[in-house]
Amino acid sequence: MIDNNIYRFIVQTIYGEEVSLSAYTNKVLLIVNTASQCGFTPQLKDLVALKNNFTGSDFEILAFPSNDFGGQEPLEGKGIVDFCENIGANFPIFNKIRVRGPYADPLYRFFADKKLNGVLSSVPRWNFHKFLINRSGIVTDFFYPFTKPNSSKIKKKVARLLANNQ
Repeated sequence: MIDNNIYRFIVQTIYGEEVSLSAYTNKVLLIVNTASQCGFTPQLKDLVALKNNFTGSDFEILAFPSNDFGGQEPLEGKGIVDFCENIGANFPIFNKIRVRGPYADPLYRFFADKKLNGVLSSVPRWNFHKFLINRSGIVTDFFYPFTKPNSSKIKKKVARLLANNQ
């Protein structure tokens, strides 16, 4: 049996603290690779709106800044925090990571390989690639950067997963 949930991964917060993704057990998650200087950066405000849409539910957004695409995340640490605070981010921001290629973070290598996650293979093509995770920590879907976080497509899928207590 493949261990195909995300709960075995340890990630670092933007402040350098280690966090096990098992801390998000029984939550529906949208995991997004972000950047502060990308054409899709306005989606950060859309992520805030999406999070607000599900206030009081077991829904969380996890943002992982990445500089893998066009050097569009030049900020580090406090610079990323300040930028995200200025747009009103109401979700956890993690340490800047690589999301593709041979140096990709283990979580993103997991997303990229169906043999590892048991569901799909999806390598981010650009910033703001989104992965939807169910309450059991299983990847259920992904959305390309051009799909806005507050689109009806994403809202419906999040609502469906929240309604399903699995």
